[in-house]
Amino acid sequence: MKTNKFLFALILASSVFACSDLEENAISQLNPDERDIDLATVETTINGAYGNLSARAFLSRGLGLTLLLRSDMVDIGNPSTAPERIEHDQFTVSATNPLILNLSNPERSFWPRLYQIVRGANETLRELELLDGEDPAVVNEIAGRARFIRAYAYYHLVRLFGDIPYLDEQTTTVDASVAPRTPAETVYQGIIADFEFAKTVLPNSRANRALPSKAAASAFLASVYLTRGEYQMAYDEATDVIDNAGTYDLALEPDYRNIFHAVNTNTSKEPIFVIDFVATNVGDESRDYLAAFTGFFGQATYYPTGGWSVMVPAQAVYDTWPDGDYRKEVNFDAEAVDNSGNVVSFNNFSSLDGRNANRPHISKYTAMAGDTPIANTSGRDSDSNYQLMRYAEVLLIAAEAAIELGRTAEADAWINMVRERARNGNGSGAPSAVPANISGATIDDVMEERRLELAFEHHRWYDIVRRQLGPEVFGPNGFETEQMGTQNFDPSRDYLLPIPPIEITNNPSLTQNPGY
Repeated sequence: MKTNKFLFALILASSVFACSDLEENAISQLNPDERDIDLATVETTINGAYGNLSARAFLSRGLGLTLLLRSDMVDIGNPSTAPERIEHDQFTVSATNPLILNLSNPERSFWPRLYQIVRGANETLRELELLDGEDPAVVNEIAGRARFIRAYAYYHLVRLFGDIPYLDEQTTTVDASVAPRTPAETVYQGIIADFEFAKTVLPNSRANRALPSKAAASAFLASVYLTRGEYQMAYDEATDVIDNAGTYDLALEPDYRNIFHAVNTNTSKEPIFVIDFVATNVGDESRDYLAAFTGFFGQATYYPTGGWSVMVPAQAVYDTWPDGDYRKEVNFDAEAVDNSGNVVSFNNFSSLDGRNANRPHISKYTAMAGDTPIANTSGRDSDSNYQLMRYAEVLLIAAEAAIELGRTAEADAWINMVRERARNGNGSGAPSAVPANISGATIDDVMEERRLELAFEHHRWYDIVRRQLGPEVFGPNGFETEQMGTQNFDPSRDYLLPIPPIEITNNPSLTQNPGY
């Protein structure tokens, strides 16, 4: 038996951490060397780590609100919404913002949830060390899943907070309790090593895209290298996925809408890695909150309970999107059907409820929630899938890297594959003339294509950060000019979020990010 005790999550105050254990992973209250371990136990642990992806603290609510509202694509609709949301939209974030860490409900905030994922991955790796006589291929596949999801969690954390404590399966409790912030460069090396390992042991493809594959590991490696400005490495990883698309069972979905159709997406070859909601509600967790936050009161277009008009694009986002681009139709509701069957234009949405913003709303999530029967209000108990990585993004990663390397003709080809799909619409009529093919693509062109193709899929804020676009997109020529009097973007502060102050109190080795 191994006698060292290991920590599998960030050291929080004991009162905070004790109430943040997930039901999916309750067995982990005992360390691996204090209980019997078999493959079923290990599967329970790794499934618990992945179960955090559908938690309300992650992309469906806490982190999702943060990433979307901090971008230039989404604004506040209902002005009476919770102040912690408005803080992210207006860049007035307090160090104690409860979306980051809510001391009353830490399991509903994304800082501890991301470290819960790390904890589950680390614990899985510890448990695997204690197995004897198992098939090495089976053990390696589970280790690949663990290291993939650990890399995925750290990839969010390092982009959100910069230097962070990096804890792995070898970190002792004593060391973790005084762990300083690990330099981002070192964190990225750990992320790359984990994705590289996953790439060597995971299967080429999965029928269930909620589980990672070799293709997913390679695609995220391409994304990591792009973020780091290592364009040759990004190009190599992205083109590996493209060149092996047949082996990986990947292709562009002919109809863009089907990627965001709760049923049709399950047979599409475009998704690479997804969150798969399964229409369950346990303690208000595992729910598709984006449907509610992006829908609006009195809307019965997809189901009778509408939404809350919280995250609404600025009018200019809709107005500047070229007409004739099928993706505009899929991404927006410019009119709605009310519960009496009346059609209401966006400039009269407030007639349905005064809390509604009179602007086109995001339809991507509400329409998807409406594709299957709804078990609860506002589309929250849906069968929707959130796209965390899909083939079109790989094409655009390859295109961006290619432009940086002077391989413009290749970039043109990959961008035009994405544009051709948009022109073809749902395939029922003649192709549109919009968006036209491109020749001589620039970085501005590919960034614009990412903004449209991946609209409202949690990518835009990270693009703004890695390209340092804040002063441009939040300035007088940006989309949110109506917010110019209240928006407070400061490039010396706002590319990173604050470290929760209680962490610094509990561990004086930690420091705060500038400006907080």
